[in-house]
Order: sequence, then C-alpha cells, then structure tokens
Amino acid sequence: MKINISQEVINALKNNQPVVALESTIISHGMPYPDNVKTALMVEDTIRKHGVIPATIGIINGIPTIGMSKEEIEEFGKRNDVEKVSRRDLPFIISKKKWGATTVATTMIFAHLAGIKVFVTGGIGGVHREAEITMDISSDLQELASTPVIVVCAGIKAILDLEKTLEYLETLGVTVLGYKSSTLADFYSNDSGLKIDYQMNTPEEIAECMKVKEEYNLKGGLLVSNPIPKEKSLDKKKMDEIINKALIEAKQNNIHGKEVTPFLLKKVVELTNGDSLKANIDLIINNAHLGSEIAKAYTNYLK
Repeated sequence: MKINISQEVINALKNNQPVVALESTIISHGMPYPDNVKTALMVEDTIRKHGVIPATIGIINGIPTIGMSKEEIEEFGKRNDVEKVSRRDLPFIISKKKWGATTVATTMIFAHLAGIKVFVTGGIGGVHREAEITMDISSDLQELASTPVIVVCAGIKAILDLEKTLEYLETLGVTVLGYKSSTLADFYSNDSGLKIDYQMNTPEEIAECMKVKEEYNLKGGLLVSNPIPKEKSLDKKKMDEIINKALIEAKQNNIHGKEVTPFLLKKVVELTNGDSLKANIDLIINNAHLGSEIAKAYTNYLK
C-alpha cells in the first residue's frame, strides 16, 4: 500500500502536535481557478495561525498524498482531468495511476489511515432531493457511520434534502453536534430551522465527546455543524429559490450521479453573481478556525 505523507505531517503526528485534514474536491470541483487555489492556501494559512498543521489530501498519479505541497495544490486547481473520488472509485483511480480529488468520504478514509483525528470541510454530501425516486445518497453518510474522524462543516450542502439527511444520519447512529447552535447550519445561511439534539459551546466539549466514543469503542465519527457567521450569511429564502432553479436546470440537462453536486454549485454561483462563492469561502475559513481549536483540544487529551 503506497501512501505519501509529507514530512511535516509525519513529524507533527510523531510529536503529538495537532493536525487538521482538508479535502481536495473543493479545489478541483468546488470552485473555479484561481479562487480554488487561493481558498485552499488561505484555509491552510488560517490553520497554521492556530499553531496547527494542515494536511490537504489528494491522489497524485495514483498515490494518496497527505499534506500536499503548494505546487501540488496549484496543479490540482489548474488540471481538468482530476476525477472526483469517493470510496467506490478508489481501486480504479489508484490502479490506473490517475489524479483524484478526495470527497468527504475518501478524505476521512486517508485521514484515519494517517492518524489524523479532525477534518475540516465546507459542507457534507447527503440525501439528494427526490432520493425516493433516484436513490441518490452520498457515501459521505456511510463513512461518517464507520470512520472515527471529527468532521467540521457548515452543515449539509444546501442543494440537498437536509431533513432527510438528518433522518438518515440518525438511522446510521451518527452523532451530530451543533457548535453554539441548537439548529442545523444551512451552508450558505446560518440557520436551516431544523433542530439538532446536542449543542456544544467549546472545542474542548467536542474533543471530549470524541474521546468518549473511543473509550466505549463506538465506531464512526462526529459531525460538527458550525454555522456561517450571521454577518456573512445569505438570505435563506432567496437561496432556496435559486437552488430550485438550478435543480430544474440539472434535470433538464439530464445531470445525474456524482456530476450533480459540481453542476449545481457552479450554477448557484452563476445565479447569485458570485455571492455564493464568497459565502463558500467565508464558511470554510470559519470552519478552519473551529477545526484547529478542536484538534488542539483533542491533542491535549492525549498528553
């Protein structure tokens, strides 16, 4: 099994320093160039300012790479042949020595293999709208149920069916925590109106919750819902209307499977004149701040 872990990440893990994992799908499929590269490097810088080591994860020529260099991130942002890779795609992408961008699910897999406990992303995948017809449900949810990583996000991507996703997470036994909020974050907006059971007010409480899961051998990760700051939140009603327009266009263009999310995100950016892209950047930076502090708190529990 070949995995390339940067020396910086190896040293940090060896010396019990906090590390935060980052995905690469947001670089290759989530934003246009050069915003994607700028954002990825900005997120890494944010994490470093907390005294934490960032580890951006991607697949380069079939080799899972944990702790991508600035040059590799730049290459990811420019290339148009980078595949979106979830769990089912890994054997093909690796055996064919292709470039692959890790989704939430695959980032969790490699973070766990490396011994990284905290992962920061924008929003997770979930149950797609009309899933009762299409059966389109992201493998991110199954991964959360089986892989022991804390995932810090701004909720479920707003283009999805949030209510059904919460129900499915409950069925899978995934603990969902709201950071300083008792309602689910709504990605572009800070409040979906959907209640979540447990509110945590400090990074230390979240780290302790993960520690308890491990002590009692409860498999799976924790999902931390961290709302975008109110002053940067977009109007929920307006965003729902825009997302519905994008969904209609996706259906008209027969977009399905793993192409749906990138198509919808791109269309929403277009329909909001770039406002959704700015909100996407704001929320991932906000998540990076929280994820860094959770990683520090978790590391302190191990000392």
